[in-house]
Amino acid sequence: MRAVVSRVSSASVTVDGSVVGSLDSPGLLILLGLTHGDGPSEADWMARKIWTLRILRDEKSASDVGAPMLVISQFTLYGDARKGRRPTWEAAAPGPVSEPLYDAVCSALEGLGAHVERGVFGAPMQVFSVNDGPFTVLLER
Repeated sequence: MRAVVSRVSSASVTVDGSVVGSLDSPGLLILLGLTHGDGPSEADWMARKIWTLRILRDEKSASDVGAPMLVISQFTLYGDARKGRRPTWEAAAPGPVSEPLYDAVCSALEGLGAHVERGVFGAPMQVFSVNDGPFTVLLER
């Protein structure tokens, strides 16, 4: 499981021109990639890691200040472009495996107390963000 976590001033995601999730205050934009070996323990670990990660202003975590999150499923985090010019997606888990895990991470975050906005799994989305810093980290388990 991989997550790219960005500290943002605002963010939104649209599908077919309609906003389906947005952050109007400082929070975290999370791009979440899932691979074949991921399961519930990785989902719980990632949620706790994101919730307590001290990347907000004054070294605060989302749990410290109740920062909202926008979580987007992003299979391309497992793209491999080491050979040739066309990436492969073999390491990315297929939808029937990754969608329940995406939902599990979002639900685990909500269970920890986070306000979670979501994209639409599998839909072509446009993601807009205003990075704060900029500050972006890669988490992997």
